[in-house]
Amino acid sequence: MTEADFAFLRLLLQQRSGLSLTADKRYLAESRLGILCRRRGIADLEALVRQLRLGRDAGLESAVVDAMTTNETLFFRDQTPFNLFRDVILPERLAANAASRSLRIWCAAVSSGQEAYSLAMLIDELGERLAGWKIDILGTDISAEILEKARTGIYSQFEIQRGLPIQMLLKHFQQVGDKWQVSQRIRAMVEFKQHNLLERNDQFGRFDVIFCRNVLIYFDVPTKVKVLELLTPRLVPDGAFVLGAAETVLGLATKLTCDPQHRGLYRHVAMAPVAAAPAPGVRPRPAITATALRG
Repeated sequence: MTEADFAFLRLLLQQRSGLSLTADKRYLAESRLGILCRRRGIADLEALVRQLRLGRDAGLESAVVDAMTTNETLFFRDQTPFNLFRDVILPERLAANAASRSLRIWCAAVSSGQEAYSLAMLIDELGERLAGWKIDILGTDISAEILEKARTGIYSQFEIQRGLPIQMLLKHFQQVGDKWQVSQRIRAMVEFKQHNLLERNDQFGRFDVIFCRNVLIYFDVPTKVKVLELLTPRLVPDGAFVLGAAETVLGLATKLTCDPQHRGLYRHVAMAPVAAAPAPGVRPRPAITATALRG
């Protein structure tokens, strides 16, 4: 791939998806787009870029974005955010929304759906306590192809083994051949839609909780600022905003601030709580495991 072609691809990806493709990732572009060329019967990368430069094939542009988008995810990834959701955010939102008996959650950059289904399973564990509640979980991603996989809720044995407690597997999945499918009850709690985080989102309404984990790390600073500016208005005033462990809003967002008591949790500036010492004798609950969720 020539320098000019690589520069064109970097600009295209930046404009279409916000992805910041650094010079040291050139090998990655050549590898992934080489596979795309073979799949589509395109002679080589130079021919691919020539077609892209014509600007007449939106489908090809989308395929390039899909090929370059990282879709690394797993059930209960990193555990801590899910413990935070179970022990802090969920009880908080149930109390706040007791009158409306509704709960709305947005998983941005949801990839193949494991994060959204993980949250749905945690909510389902409450059983009859949520009888009569309206639960809406929205999962969005820029990739139409990966969302099709998310909607089916079908995962390989390898994907199932990555983070999913055995008790969750037995309770919420059915075996389909050599794969596993999320139960209809859990799938019904989640809706998947294609969405680019750089585009307007007011059509989605407002959410009690927004998960936007492990996506900002792929953007440059101006793009991070834009994404946060677009997401923040979608959060209800006293809602919860969750980022990945390596991400922060510091220096990027003026309307969100760190929750002083919980790492990775962010609030609207006006609603941020003051840090308080834990009550005597109170210990954090254990991480999500089969034993912790049994029964």
